[in-house]
Amino acid sequence: MQLALEERKTKQLPAGLMWANVFRAPGEFGLGKKGIPSAGAGEAVIQVRLTTICGTDVHIIRGEYPVKAGLTLGHEAVGVIHELGAGITGYQVGQRVLVGAITPCGQCEACLSGDRSQCGGALGGWRLGNTMDGVQAEYAVIPHAQANLAAIPDALSDQQVLLLADIASTGFAAAERGKIRLGDSVAVFAQGPIGLCATLGARLMGASEIIAVDSDPNRLKMAQRFGATAVVMAEGDALAEIREVTEGRGVDVAIEALGTQETFEKALRALRPGGTLSSVGVYSGHLQVPLDAMGAGLADQTIVTTLCPGGKERMSRLMRLVRSHRIDLTPLFTHVFPLEEIDQAYKLFAAREDGVLKVAIRVS
Repeated sequence: MQLALEERKTKQLPAGLMWANVFRAPGEFGLGKKGIPSAGAGEAVIQVRLTTICGTDVHIIRGEYPVKAGLTLGHEAVGVIHELGAGITGYQVGQRVLVGAITPCGQCEACLSGDRSQCGGALGGWRLGNTMDGVQAEYAVIPHAQANLAAIPDALSDQQVLLLADIASTGFAAAERGKIRLGDSVAVFAQGPIGLCATLGARLMGASEIIAVDSDPNRLKMAQRFGATAVVMAEGDALAEIREVTEGRGVDVAIEALGTQETFEKALRALRPGGTLSSVGVYSGHLQVPLDAMGAGLADQTIVTTLCPGGKERMSRLMRLVRSHRIDLTPLFTHVFPLEEIDQAYKLFAAREDGVLKVAIRVS
């Protein structure tokens, strides 16, 4: 495999072809040759500079989330505009842009109602690396480009903004959907990249107590760096510790950021009556709601779910937070790989080895 990778690094593809990370079947994926795409009306083609791997990509390669064979994976990218299709104004070739994981059209009923993630139907805003070729490639088509290309200020680096495309936006949205108020107590279950961003989001929204729950001491240390006021090991009696921190009251908002029955149930049981459970995990199995944990349905509790918000306005707002030094996501990048070694990056990320949080994939 290493020899093949070395050959790829030096071999020039014929004009019109590019390398892309292609899903073939559950457990089967890797670099393959594809034609460089062209921009249709309302579209743009970007030359990808930097991308990353999401937990959802891992669900796909394991066969836990179905996509078609031959699909290019990935939904988070910084790139430069290579080609603009008809109807796109206000942008120019060579301009550096951030593309969100969710690419709404901005015109359908869902978009105009404010539910841009659900553009065109359930989960419809998630196109890249799901229903169309994604961005773990040298070039990628961006649909509805007028609504989804966010110009990057010169003062910001690719690495500073890449995670705004999905995990930061999603983690912050979990805090926003939970309607955290000033002085609230919040518990965040699982401190992977999205959970860490939810912790940061809770801090931004004014929570007074932020309790981070995880089984990894290194992730709990990062959670403290991102704003956690208390940390709890998941293997212990996490609920008892949360009750102790909140003086027996329970938390106002619990955020579930892993997507398992265990974390969902613990998050629900950590709530005070009248509290809110904000679920942002991706569930790949049957989920049950324990009736006793919600007072047989009479505890005045709210359960909300979140898919990453989309559109260039969201990306621009988050970049303003970076530019004003309110957030710094670069500590989450623990490893860097070239596109030629993306299979090794997946192996590391999926296994959670070597203290990995997020990997940066350098493309061009």
